[in-house]
Amino acid sequence: MKGDGLVIAGRHLRSRLIVGTGKYPSFEIMRQAHEASGAGMVTVAVRRVNLSERGKESMLDYIDTSRFVLLPNTAGCYSADDAVRVARLGREAGLSELVKLEVIGDEKTLFPDTEGLVAATRTLVKEGFAVLPYTTDDVVVAKKLRDAGAAAVMPLGAPIGSGLGIRNLVNLQLVLEAITDIPVIVDAGVGTASDAAVALELGCDGVLMNTAIAGATDPVKMAAAMKLAVEAGRLAFEAGRIARKLYATASSPVDGVPLKS
Repeated sequence: MKGDGLVIAGRHLRSRLIVGTGKYPSFEIMRQAHEASGAGMVTVAVRRVNLSERGKESMLDYIDTSRFVLLPNTAGCYSADDAVRVARLGREAGLSELVKLEVIGDEKTLFPDTEGLVAATRTLVKEGFAVLPYTTDDVVVAKKLRDAGAAAVMPLGAPIGSGLGIRNLVNLQLVLEAITDIPVIVDAGVGTASDAAVALELGCDGVLMNTAIAGATDPVKMAAAMKLAVEAGRLAFEAGRIARKLYATASSPVDGVPLKS
């Protein structure tokens, strides 16, 4: 998964950036931000989509599904059973067999219930879903999700919507070392472009964000900044950074240069 392009469940995406649809000032600004982001995948909360009255205005009217792969999510679910039910509703409504799986375990932090998350992943994979679980930055849980059949693992960088950036680089690096056969995508906590660049520089396959763009003073400009940050971070990872050293190293070679007597 560390080569060119991001592939999730057999889908080749044009970008390593995945964006959301919540909290925008308007659907039109959301549409413009999506375009500026260059993203190839957009996540939508199944519970925010009007599945029964499709004639009314909906966020789906502002998403070009010929350009963006829809990633339904189970936002707001606090049990494995509830998350499975919402995922089924999204698929039955024709959204997608892809699902960003969220099983929330704590109302204040919105951290996932990892036990419920693994159980729901197993159930949905058996039913033919391609599951992308939102999880903690715990390498043990990441392995369990991979073994349960997840199409990717999506560890948080920080609490959802916090904008704190990646708080535990060591844990994320451990996840990256352990999970090499499916994508590792940072989900939650990004606040600005440098946070996205850090995730890609570490070797993450992608980054998913919503609030960092939708909540910015100018969402469209921030979306463009995130596009560039993801591209720069990936290029830096592929280029290979220099080693960190305690002491200085001369930038210019001194071999053959006469020294003053």
